[in-house]
Amino acid sequence: MTKLMMAALLAAATLPTAASAQDFDAQARALFASKKFAAAKASIAADHGRIVEDVVTLTEIPAPPFKEDARGKAFLEMLRAEGLSDLTTDAVGNVYGTRKGTGGGPLIVVTVHLDTVFPEGTDTKVRREGNMLYAPGIGDATCGLPVLTAFIRAMKAANYSTKSDIIFMGNVGEEGPGDLRGTRYLFSNSPLKDKIGYFISLEPGRADRITNAGIGSKRYKVTFTGPGGHSQGDFGIVNPAYAMANAMVAFGKMTVPKEPRTVYNVGIVEGGTSVNSIPFSTAMTIDMRSTGKAALDAEEQQFLSLLKPAVDAENAARSTAKGKIGYDLKQVGDRPVGATPLDAPIIRIAAAASKAGGFSPTFGAGSTDSNIPFSMGIPAVTLGSGFQTMRAHSLEEAMVVDKDKDVASMSAILATLLLLAEAK
Repeated sequence: MTKLMMAALLAAATLPTAASAQDFDAQARALFASKKFAAAKASIAADHGRIVEDVVTLTEIPAPPFKEDARGKAFLEMLRAEGLSDLTTDAVGNVYGTRKGTGGGPLIVVTVHLDTVFPEGTDTKVRREGNMLYAPGIGDATCGLPVLTAFIRAMKAANYSTKSDIIFMGNVGEEGPGDLRGTRYLFSNSPLKDKIGYFISLEPGRADRITNAGIGSKRYKVTFTGPGGHSQGDFGIVNPAYAMANAMVAFGKMTVPKEPRTVYNVGIVEGGTSVNSIPFSTAMTIDMRSTGKAALDAEEQQFLSLLKPAVDAENAARSTAKGKIGYDLKQVGDRPVGATPLDAPIIRIAAAASKAGGFSPTFGAGSTDSNIPFSMGIPAVTLGSGFQTMRAHSLEEAMVVDKDKDVASMSAILATLLLLAEAK
């Protein structure tokens, strides 16, 4: 995930106070020094082997975009085994259960996305080599799901109670084509939409990783159409591939700002029927991203403005006797820009817990489930789940198994949750 320093990207928001005292560093140090937290950390350490095996189990249940049901059912059963109440599979497939608090604290949702980028039919069998586990999707973000259930067991082992109710969730639709559909539903149409006080999403990484801002994105599929024909017999008529090439060249020459960082890409090119046919249809799918809303909007307008000239140029360059080139524009992704300010309690607590755990926290932006609450001014943060991973979105995606480092990171992340929930 892209990491950007976000000192300049802060939004004003009214945020609930997690505790009466505001010295979060002192609170975090006191938590780490307590006997209860030592018991919770010991539980995670004793649980490490089980966490890893649960990662393997869930990884080997494929969860392609829009087909997360089987993995969701398996994870819901894991939540059931931990004794959570109000077990739910909602209208879009998010699965969750609640650890009840004593009352008086904000509702907290902590979640990991169920889906992966890999299409149906991808072999997700885990391969073990030394302390490395390899499989598509194991890192992003399957490895975080069993961390949630380990947190529940650790809180029980240490006999923690919390003021807040805590919802432990596996959500759908985080990856590309899903376009954050799980969290969109959660904050727009679900029964929980107006009740969530704090939102935490976990992605792969250690406890030094704090994502407090969302990179916005706009994604479009543009289909160019024409009469089509034989490459020899119809030579000289308009060709949608050339119109698309015009658009691609113009797109590649767009000027965008360096700050806020703004980027673009042609990710998918498709179309045609054979090498000796003038295609009747070609298509490109493009991605535009920025950490600034105004910059993203301007980038989008640049892109939209170049499509008609690209088509007009092809219609003027060749014969339209058998028909003209046209195009169809479909938006396939729209992730909002947003940020939780660095001085917000949820961010200060996450940083304090990271430091108390021996880490040096860094702040940045990413494209995660937290983009939705970021954009709405709801206190949110994305943290590393504890495992170090590599080669995300590749067939050689991997997770490193390092018990001491894993436990240290997971414990720091748990500390964030305990402090937010005002655990006793």
